[in-house]
Amino acid sequence: MPSENKGISIELIVPQDVAGLRLDQVLAKLLPQWSRSRLQSWINEKHITVNGQTTTAKQKLWGSETILIIPPIASNEQTDQAEAIPLAIVYEDEDILIIDKPVGLVVHPGNGNKQGTLLNALLHHSSQFANVSRAGIVHRLDKDTSGLLVIAKNIEAQTSLVRQLQQRTMKREYLAIVWGEVKQEGWVDAPIGRHSIHRTRMAITAKGKPARTHYRVLTLFKGYTLLQCSLDTGRTHQIRVHMHSIGHPLIGDSVYTDRTKQPPKEVGHSTHSFHRQALHAYRLTLEHPTLQRAMSWESSLPQDIKELLNQLSQL
Repeated sequence: MPSENKGISIELIVPQDVAGLRLDQVLAKLLPQWSRSRLQSWINEKHITVNGQTTTAKQKLWGSETILIIPPIASNEQTDQAEAIPLAIVYEDEDILIIDKPVGLVVHPGNGNKQGTLLNALLHHSSQFANVSRAGIVHRLDKDTSGLLVIAKNIEAQTSLVRQLQQRTMKREYLAIVWGEVKQEGWVDAPIGRHSIHRTRMAITAKGKPARTHYRVLTLFKGYTLLQCSLDTGRTHQIRVHMHSIGHPLIGDSVYTDRTKQPPKEVGHSTHSFHRQALHAYRLTLEHPTLQRAMSWESSLPQDIKELLNQLSQL
């Protein structure tokens, strides 16, 4: 193995539920933090072994095999720059970092957001993040959604957290303020995929990935509802798309809202001036990757949502 590997490795035991699949297909399921093309290149470059032997991407696996991955860390692989951006740290140890993301912070660089992101902040916070795919980011929040995020500080922790997301054992709970009065708890089970025309938007589509959102009524206001939402899956814009689909879009959501169905400004004055989706990731529960015990964190509501709730209570 090349010297730049620095001893970073991860070992997996192939589960029975992927028996019969090819090695590259198994790896794509178990390690979604890396692209399939990158995993295939590592197989070809002998960075991945099965039961101690190098192999090919087409090798079929039948369960219980031991896969060892030693990802190469090339000097030019990390092109993102470290930036001294403040982080609201809720918890940190050698394996994970929990932050309380503010409104306006983009999680990962993309079109129009090459700098000033959470990823840039993580690279400045600790050199550990330069050795982990996507700087340890395993799930995201939209730019204008506030609240809790977990970040992995090493490959082993990242793989554990991704596995928990896949198995739906990581619990992410949100507070959302929506248009309309929701009378009872329920759920939305509808696949989400890229909008066929507006490519920056998501939509419910038969070709989308499975998505399920649970919601529970916390407080009813005149014309609005405070909901607790929890996710079985983590699709892009999931809560926003699902709540819009049942006629209860989030207050302040300029993308997934039918303006013609909103109350006039004289009725909903406090909501028309709220300029971001009223969504806050307030509770996060997971199994610690090395301590192997359940841990949970909560985040207080940001000031803008507190003020909005106070205004709604006076309608």
